Amino acid sequence: MQRRLFIKKSAAAVSFLGLGFTGINAINSPYKIQNTTMNSFKLNYAPHLGMFKNHAGDDPINQLNFMADQGFRAFEDNNMKNRSIKTQEKIAKTMLDRGMKMGVFVAHTIYWNEPTLTTGKIDIRDTFLKEIKESVEVAKRINARWITVVPGFVDLSLNMDFQTQNVIETLKHASAILEPHELTMVLEPLNFRNHAGMFLSRSPQAYQICKAVNSPSCKILFDIYHQQIQEGNLIPNIDSCWDEIAYLQIGDNPGRKEPTTGEINYNNIFKLIHSKGYKGILGMEHGNSIDGIEGELKVIEAYKISDNF
Repeated sequence: MQRRLFIKKSAAAVSFLGLGFTGINAINSPYKIQNTTMNSFKLNYAPHLGMFKNHAGDDPINQLNFMADQGFRAFEDNNMKNRSIKTQEKIAKTMLDRGMKMGVFVAHTIYWNEPTLTTGKIDIRDTFLKEIKESVEVAKRINARWITVVPGFVDLSLNMDFQTQNVIETLKHASAILEPHELTMVLEPLNFRNHAGMFLSRSPQAYQICKAVNSPSCKILFDIYHQQIQEGNLIPNIDSCWDEIAYLQIGDNPGRKEPTTGEINYNNIFKLIHSKGYKGILGMEHGNSIDGIEGELKVIEAYKISDNF
């Protein structure tokens, strides 16, 4: 994170990546990049706040401008709902000015160690639905179309089929709230290694639930990192779930860093997604494999390589 240590290395790396003189200027905070030659990505990859903070500084607007200058046409922020209305409005204006799309934000409180939607308890359902209603207002403010939903922990006192039905019923109620606003909650299956005990873990399970809810407001968030750990067989499973997938997220395995750092062949996966005519967003929900400016340049280069199909 100590930027001065990377100045000489990063200046050479900037030239190599084609970021030009303005990219070198970015080494000196605050953010100064303007008129940068954009990369031409085939898909809508969405960075998050903090991914390029060594170039752009801590200000979220400067970070968004840096993303746009590098050719990224989308942005996601899990924590958007917790940001001030003023910050939300500034982010929305900047995205509009720069022609960027808003990706997901987390729609509700996620309980990582206790059952929630799986229980079927009315008070828990009501609390969840209240948070969904609150998220509608945030989505309107920032021009978002997708919100992330995680059904929560398994209820060991209930048969899995009963839990599934409880989740389906709650999601039907949530869909009724979202449909008039043309918003979509995307259900995210999580892997057993990082999130042991979560109810939703497999893409076929998410597919079955979405079919049962039967609403344009309830679809799948296919996180490629999670599903590589949980089930592998990525391309066939993406194919099988395709008509219920509304959003994808990215992270290589092991390590949950940028593409090219692990075992996943993102070049082939992105090629498949592009071939299907996907116009949605792919959230870059991963860390940087190297700290500092050098690591941020490596992330940009990784997406140029993986998008080259």
